[in-house]
Amino acid sequence: MSDQAKDERAPDETAAAEAQAEKIEGAVDGDYEAVVRLLKENEELKDRALRTVAEMENLRRRTARDVQDARAYSVANFARDMLSVSDNLRRAIEAVSDEAKAAGGAGLASLIEGVEVTERSMLAALERHGVRKLDPQGEKFDPNFHQAMFEVPNPDVPANTVVQVVQSGYTIGDRVLRPAMVGVAKGGPKHVAEAPAEPGPVNEQAEKDA
Repeated sequence: MSDQAKDERAPDETAAAEAQAEKIEGAVDGDYEAVVRLLKENEELKDRALRTVAEMENLRRRTARDVQDARAYSVANFARDMLSVSDNLRRAIEAVSDEAKAAGGAGLASLIEGVEVTERSMLAALERHGVRKLDPQGEKFDPNFHQAMFEVPNPDVPANTVVQVVQSGYTIGDRVLRPAMVGVAKGGPKHVAEAPAEPGPVNEQAEKDA
């Protein structure tokens, strides 16, 4: 083959080589863009999956809390109705004076004892279901658990001390089923908050050792 023929073919081969290089470069660019796109989609899917897991965990916790509350407080309405029965039993017991008990003989004593046993049994059954009786006599008035009905002038006890319980209160779990209706003292000194512990005497020997 002559040198002239080689020179004539050289431009064609160069153009083909350049075209091939451009094609390869275009393919590489296309692959790079595809990889970037896939990585971005992967991050979006990962983020979506994490959010879904978090939402499912929150739902699980809410469901567990709702189930726990349902178990703990499902008897609240029934228990509240039973409290009126317990109140009537207590009123029946307190309605009988000591003189009547003494004059009534064994029959009346047995009747009163039966009513008291019934009252205790009912309260024990309620307690098994989380219902607890409040006995705030002598305690500081707490508006979260007590309902003040009247004030009693009494300078001998701190003000806002429960000095009389008109009607017992009850809680179920950590909720108030019925606040205790109480009378509170007024005119006495204020309740003193617990003061921080006073520092003890200085140990001179310990300071010297230090």
